[in-house]
Amino acid sequence: MQNDQYPTSAIPERQIRATYDEATIRVYQAYSDVIADAALANGTLTAPPFKMERMTWIKPSFLWMMYRAGWGFKDAGQQRILAIDISRAGFEWALEHGCLSRADASMSKDEWTAKKEASPVRIQWDPERDLLLRPQPYRAIQIGLSKEAVELYVHQWITRVADVTPLAHSIHALLAQEKFEEARHMLPQEKPYSSVLHPSVAPTP
Repeated sequence: MQNDQYPTSAIPERQIRATYDEATIRVYQAYSDVIADAALANGTLTAPPFKMERMTWIKPSFLWMMYRAGWGFKDAGQQRILAIDISRAGFEWALEHGCLSRADASMSKDEWTAKKEASPVRIQWDPERDLLLRPQPYRAIQIGLSKEAVELYVHQWITRVADVTPLAHSIHALLAQEKFEEARHMLPQEKPYSSVLHPSVAPTP
C-alpha cells in the first residue's frame, strides 16, 4: 500500500515536501501538554516552559512527525502535535545557514566540523515514511535550530500555531480499522517545495 501522491520512482532522494503558500510554510513539532498549551495561548513557543537553549527540530513532513511521535501516543513529551506556520523567508534563512548533521563526500571532516561549529542550524535527511510509517527510498528533511536560529524562529518566523493532535488520532484510528483510503484522504496535502539552496524536481503526474 502506498500513500504517496506521486509514483515513488519520480521522487528524488532528497526533496523538500511541505504544505505551503506564497508567504508561509508549515512545519510540525511534538511537545508535552504544558509546552503545547502555552504555545497555543501565545501564538508561539513560550519560554518557559519551552527551553530556548536547546536545539529544536522542525519537520515539514506530517508522516515523518507521526513516525517520530507515534501518532501522539509514543510518550508524554510528544503527545501533542503542533502544526506551526512560519515565514518562507525564515525557512530560507534556516536552509542558508544550515550544516548537514553528518559529513558527506563534498568536504573533509575538518571542514565539516568547522562549518558545524559556526552554524546555528542542522540539516538532516531521514527516510520518509508512508501511511503505515514504513521507510521509503526517498528522504524527508529535518531542520535543527539552535542559538540565534531559535530566537528568530520563536520571535519572528512563527505566524500561526495549531493543534493537530485530533487529526493524528483520527488517522491512527482509521488505520487501526484498516480504513486506509479514508486515512489517506485525511492527510495534509504536501507538495514539492523549491528553494535556491535545495531545488525540488516536480514529480511527473
